[in-house]
Amino acid sequence: MKAIVSGGGTGGHIFPAVAIANAIRKRWPDAEILFVGAEGRMEMEKVPAAGYEIKGLPIAGLQRKLTLSNVLKNIQLPFRMLKSRRMVRQILNDFRPDIVVGVGGFASEPTLKAASKMGFKTLLQEQNSYAGLTNKMLARDAQSICVAYDGMERFFPKEKIVFTGNPVRADIENITVTAAEGRAHFGLAAEGRVLLSVGGSLGARSINQMVLNHLHFFRENKIQLLWQTGRWMYDEAVHAVETAGVGEWVKVHQFISRMDMAYAAADVVISRAGAIAISELCIVGKPVVLIPSPNVAEDHQTKNALALVDKGAALMVRDADCDNQCLPRVLDLFEHSAEREQMSAAIQRLAVRGAADKIVDQIEKLLR
Repeated sequence: MKAIVSGGGTGGHIFPAVAIANAIRKRWPDAEILFVGAEGRMEMEKVPAAGYEIKGLPIAGLQRKLTLSNVLKNIQLPFRMLKSRRMVRQILNDFRPDIVVGVGGFASEPTLKAASKMGFKTLLQEQNSYAGLTNKMLARDAQSICVAYDGMERFFPKEKIVFTGNPVRADIENITVTAAEGRAHFGLAAEGRVLLSVGGSLGARSINQMVLNHLHFFRENKIQLLWQTGRWMYDEAVHAVETAGVGEWVKVHQFISRMDMAYAAADVVISRAGAIAISELCIVGKPVVLIPSPNVAEDHQTKNALALVDKGAALMVRDADCDNQCLPRVLDLFEHSAEREQMSAAIQRLAVRGAADKIVDQIEKLLR
């Protein structure tokens, strides 16, 4: 069994890709698995850390802000694409995979396109309720398309769609750590209230800025905050916490690798409404305040969030209202345990487990 898994850019693409690779290896212990990603992106670090080889392509996305630097980068795009296509053809010729899996992101477009043209079997995994541009372009030539939401036939050929749910990290799907272990791991007090704030693997500026603006809220209300900032605001956040003298209450992390520990430690979560974040939150069953990103195609994060809100499984605050509405909603949750319990029960009812294994079932079917 030889498989190529391609895509990345953010944790929302990388973590499902690794979960699929792990499920392939569980099914075929001797499987050879190669990742293909984009140079300089997050996958070039996270995939080797998960124990897999990765080849990087010089591909990049279109820069939309009109600056001289971005104009120069955009001029280079056609050359980067041509080079990426040549590299992919060589990788495919050398590796000769039985299956090529695309999870979305820059690298999956040239990889899956070349694989289809060269006669290799391809499978797409679409995480979101609104399909990404890359997967929509690749759908015509793919043999199978694994999805996590109903109604995806508006984007893809109906006969190719298989509902599997979104793969999540195994340590989250099979979480075993206790709240006490999670709190000890992050240096949090064993007793008291804990809030987890995550804005995705790269961070979320509006959520981070809201926390920065209200650091004294946590000391005043005796709430411990476990705060994943992402790369761009980490240094600013560390300095602000030190200056405000709230280090006892606010623990800053650029990136949290042990999310099982973080979820176990938390009583309440603040999160973006990306598809993978929602899939994880449904499994761990934590009360959550969702703040959908406004910078996504067709505002699909708001649609993701409302699917939970309508079932009493989450609260939602719009990004524009984040600064003045989010923490009051959080405080209200902390002060009403019955509401937290009802939300936990409701969100757990929406969990889809075993998604990675279902995707591997589909791969096995294609190979047969």
